[in-house]
Amino acid sequence: MSVEIPVVHEKDSAQPVTVSDEVFGCEFNEPLVHQLVTGYLANGRAGTKAQKTRSEVSGGGKKPWRQKGTGRARSGSIRSPIWRGGGVTFAAKPRSFKQKLNKKMYRRGMRSIVSELLRQNRLLVSADVVPAEPKTKAIVSKLKEYALGRRILILVENENPVVDLAVRNVPNVQVSVAGRVDPVSLVAADKVLVTEKAAKILEERLA
Repeated sequence: MSVEIPVVHEKDSAQPVTVSDEVFGCEFNEPLVHQLVTGYLANGRAGTKAQKTRSEVSGGGKKPWRQKGTGRARSGSIRSPIWRGGGVTFAAKPRSFKQKLNKKMYRRGMRSIVSELLRQNRLLVSADVVPAEPKTKAIVSKLKEYALGRRILILVENENPVVDLAVRNVPNVQVSVAGRVDPVSLVAADKVLVTEKAAKILEERLA
C-alpha cells in the first residue's frame, strides 16, 4: 500500500510523491506523541541550576547578637534562610531531566506525527521552495503565494546555505534537514513543505 503527499500549489511543477503507507498511513497515537514531545523537550533542558543551602554559604560562625535583652528576635546565624544573603531552604541542585525513549517508540511516534500531518493536509510537496539565490524577498513572495499559514517548516534533503540565508530573517519560518527533523518542529508547524528527496529520506528514516 502507498499514499501520496499532495503538491502545495496547482501551478507548482512538482508531482505528488508516492510514499509508504506503513510510514505515512499510521493511526494517530496521542499518548505516544505526547511522550515523544515532552521527552524531547525534557532532554533539551540543561539542568545546571544550583543554589546554596545554609551549610554552603559563607559566614555565620558567630551568633549575631545575644539571645536576650536586645529587643530583637533571637537569631543564631546570618546563614539562616530568612536572612538576606542566607542559604536557600530547598536549594536547587544540578540534575538530569533526561527521559529515555527507545528507538522503536521514537519511530512509531514520528510515523504517527507525519501521518496525522498528511491527513490534515499540513504536509505538502514543493519543487521550488528552495530558492536559486539566497534572497529573502524571493522566498517570502513564494510563501505568500502559497498562503500556508503562520508557522512553516521547510524540510530539505541536506544542508543548504542558500535556503538558510534566505529564511533566517523571516519570522516563523524554519528550515530543517529531513534526516534530523525533531518532533516538536513537526507538531508546531501549521504547514510542512518538503522536497521530493526530503520526503524519501524521511520515509527511509522512519521505516
